[in-house]
Amino acid sequence: FIDEIDSIAPKREKTNGEVERRVVSQLLTLMDGIKSRGQVVVIAATNRHNSIDPALRRFGRFDREIDIGVPDDNGRFEILRIHTKNMKLSPDVKLEELASNTHGFVGADLAQLCTEAALTCIREKMDVIDLEDEIIDKDVLESMCVTQDHFNMALGTCNPSSLRETVVEVPNVKWDDIGGLDEVKNTLREMILYPIDHPDKFEKFGMSPSRGVLFYGPPGCGKTLLAKAVASECSANFVSIKGPELLTMWFGESEANVREVFDKARAAAPCVLFF
Repeated sequence: FIDEIDSIAPKREKTNGEVERRVVSQLLTLMDGIKSRGQVVVIAATNRHNSIDPALRRFGRFDREIDIGVPDDNGRFEILRIHTKNMKLSPDVKLEELASNTHGFVGADLAQLCTEAALTCIREKMDVIDLEDEIIDKDVLESMCVTQDHFNMALGTCNPSSLRETVVEVPNVKWDDIGGLDEVKNTLREMILYPIDHPDKFEKFGMSPSRGVLFYGPPGCGKTLLAKAVASECSANFVSIKGPELLTMWFGESEANVREVFDKARAAAPCVLFF
């Protein structure tokens, strides 16, 4: 099993070091030398499959590719149930609701969320725990349980790992915070919120939701605030991208940056991308 194979087998045309090129060539030679699958199976893992040298992805080498994507609601519920099976949970904890509110979270993110919720519970009891005692009082232990509020507080500090390199926020902007623009609000509800809240009706009538919305107007008229309100109303992640962040002097890098932004947004869906 070769983990993070992109670090030792990058694309040779983008590598300046001779050592990396020799490693890729040696790996190709060894992969071709495995004649039968009876005794040796090579498995590799990477977060950036497009960064691997294309020769490694040809037939006879790593020709089977399995996309291990971001878990859906059911997958997140199963992961949360595993990580909380040894935790004392309050009756008000609803794992199904928590799973539906953790869009874009992978297994490691959910493990961090559960750990952070447990630590929040422990911090609340630190004033009644004597750290010099070797054994914590039984009554104190029985009074400790992780509540829904602990998970809600943990959600404020945990972000999907796929978006940690990007500035992500879940805005706290409501429609009532925006004065006027009633017609614009209704249009946005129909175009963005309805397909998310009522996907079965759209599918029943064969309707396709809009893929994008263009706001235009003078500076300060509320374009950014409207985008944040949309993300807040549909409980979506909000990613704001400035144009200069995508542009670089290197050939092809700007296009790659745009693709990367959309890939991250898909991984953290539902997500509002605001340019």
